[in-house]
This record gives sequence, structure tokens and C-alpha cells, in this order.
Amino acid sequence: MTRILVLISLATILSAAEKLTQKQLLDLAHKQPNSTALADAARESFGERVKKGTATAYHGGDLLVAIEAANPPRLFLDDQELKPRKLGKSGLFVATTQMSAGTSHAYYWVVDGKRFGGDQNVPAYLPDCYIKEGVPQGKLSEKMVHTSRIYEGMQSDWWIYVPAQYDGAQPAALMVWQDGAGHINRDGAAKTLAVVDNLIHQGTIPVMIHVFISPGKIGTRAMRSIQYDSVNDTYARFLRDEIIPEVEKKYKIRRDAYSRAIAGNSSGGICAFNAAWQMPDQFARVLSRVGSFTSIQWKPGVLDGGNVYPFKVRKEPKRNIRVWLQDGSEDLENNHGSWPLQNIQLANSLKMMGYDFHLSWSNGSHNGAHGNAELPAAMTWLWRDYEAAKSGQVFEQDAAEKAKPMFRVKLAARE
Repeated sequence: MTRILVLISLATILSAAEKLTQKQLLDLAHKQPNSTALADAARESFGERVKKGTATAYHGGDLLVAIEAANPPRLFLDDQELKPRKLGKSGLFVATTQMSAGTSHAYYWVVDGKRFGGDQNVPAYLPDCYIKEGVPQGKLSEKMVHTSRIYEGMQSDWWIYVPAQYDGAQPAALMVWQDGAGHINRDGAAKTLAVVDNLIHQGTIPVMIHVFISPGKIGTRAMRSIQYDSVNDTYARFLRDEIIPEVEKKYKIRRDAYSRAIAGNSSGGICAFNAAWQMPDQFARVLSRVGSFTSIQWKPGVLDGGNVYPFKVRKEPKRNIRVWLQDGSEDLENNHGSWPLQNIQLANSLKMMGYDFHLSWSNGSHNGAHGNAELPAAMTWLWRDYEAAKSGQVFEQDAAEKAKPMFRVKLAARE
């Protein structure tokens, strides 16, 4: 009976030629793979994207792509050719396939012999990225605005997320996320709230309070790069002396670095690493995604930029931190530096010096797709072997990592 009702509901939607969600399109593609109904639904749901070769629906590792073309196009996913099929006499070509979950994927079309459309960053989300029935959801605070003393007059939007399991009886672990506004939408691309709920419910990560903080402004002056890309202790002091005390006024949180993590993307990624490097007594776990370990704020003789970190790691005393790095081969290359090469350099430095680290690599560009898709795996790795009864741990490089060679680079995109 349930299946009949589902099919009737889907037929009702299609009869009205309404737009479908990505999941509904995928379900229809599996049930009626060569139908006019699929062609109509794809056109209605994708709109002009079918003409641009950018029409994509995905859920987990399930992928549907569509294009409108006069002649049969070719299709490549991660440089492997797939065979699209034509839907009747509609001029619409579609392909469905399974992607490896927990990373991002790249596809493009070849139309009349020329590369066309596509997407360099299609996320294949792990199952724990999605809201699950029966998993209690935490509570996100209203937006708060903090006025800084350290960055005099700077105002920052920020939020606190409290898991359903927090009861105030025991202090919780803490995780701070840069560019916080990008994490507060439960249905957004980051899927952070769903991941946190699922992993805490499973006992994979400890009960922890999350701080989502956005870069600030002084008047109309954006402070993001100054806060995030400067290699000094100013931002770490801002968190330690201003933001975390505000959290402590409301909730009981752990004060040991063992129970604290910090995360960010792009300039927020180097910011997370920098905060832990400057104050390993405050943060011991680092999640850096497409981190900007480049010279954005480098002022020779005045201020170091993130470009120095691969060398600081090799030359300065070792910090007791655990680091997950993520980047892709198509990340940025500009006058500030090379994002992919700098992340590889940093990974090799961490490896050489015996750090507990992981480098997650794909063919993605400067984009959150890969990091978002693998977030459950990254969080699980970052918090693995955590014990609430402990207040510290000496992080050591995994034996399997020790046995692996250094990362090496081969020339690409050249003859």
C-alpha cells in the first residue's frame, strides 16, 4: 500500500509538470529511465541548465546529468567516458551513474567535438551528511553580534549550536568554525548540523558545543583576511579572551586543548591551523579545507603570511596537534601562491616531523564540495580515540602513514 501511494504521489507531481527535488529526479530516473516523463521533469526542474550542460542532480553517490543537444554528445566523469542516452525524440540526453562517496567529482560534455559545460565540484555526500529519522537535533542560537576589544571596534556575527545530548551536568567538548554563517543552514551545502547530530548520536564524536563565527567588520572594512591570513597570535587571542568566555557564561565547556577543535575553509583553513599552532594549549585538533597557506597577508620584514608554514613546521618545535588537510589538484594558482602545492608542502612537512596528520586529495578546485562530502569521515578521524575521562594525549603519527612515502608531484595539463 505504501508503494502505491508513493507512485501515485509522484504521478501527481509529474502530471502537473512541476519542478522536482534532486532526490525526486533521481528516483524517477531509476523507475522510468527512458521515459517522456523524465524528459519533461528534467526540463522543468533544470531550466536553462540543460542547454548550458550544467544540469545535475545528486544524492549521496547517485548522480544524474542532462543536456539538450542536436547531436549525440560525449560525457566524461573524472576523465572516464560514460554513455548518455537520448530520451525519445526530445533532444534531451541524460546519464545516471554511481560516484564514490566522501569526495567530489568532475564531469564535462563534449558537444560537436568541443568541451562544453560540466562541473568541477560535484559532491558525493557520505550517508551521515543527511538528516536521519530518529536522530535528535541540537539547537542553534539566534544570531549574536560581538564587538571586539582586540580588533578594536570590530563586529562579528556568531552562533552557538548545542547538541540535544548536552545536559549541563558535565562540561562539553568545543569546536570553533570560521566563516560561521556557512554552517548554520541545516539544509545547506555544508550539512554541518546534520553531521554533528548523527555522529554525536552514534557516539562517534563526543558531546560538543559548536561555535560558528563569521569574520568581522570595522565599519565597512572587511577584516576577514586580516583575521584569517595573518601569521600571528591575534586571532587566537580573540577566540581565547573574547569569544570562548562568552560561551562559558552560558554553557559548561572543557578547557583542555585535547577536547577542543577548530575548523575552516580557504583562509579559514589556515586560520584554524594558525590558531592551533600559536596556542596548542587551546586547540589540539585542526580541520583545514582548501587552506590558503599562501602569501595573502605576507609583508616582508613586517608580517609573515601562510606561505611560511611548510617551513615553520620543519624548523620550529613540534606542537601537539592533530591535523586533517583537504585540497584538490585544481585549486587556485595566483600571485599569492599555489594552493595545491602549498598544501602538499605542508603535508610533507607534517609527515617529516612526525605529526598525526591526514591529507585528503581530489581533482576539485577552490570549493567546499569535497570537504562537505567527506565531513563525517574527517570528524571521525579528528576525534578518534577520544576519551572524556582524559584531559590530554600525545598525538603520534599513525604507523600506516609512517610507512608511506612523501607526496610527489607530476606535471599535468602539459604535453
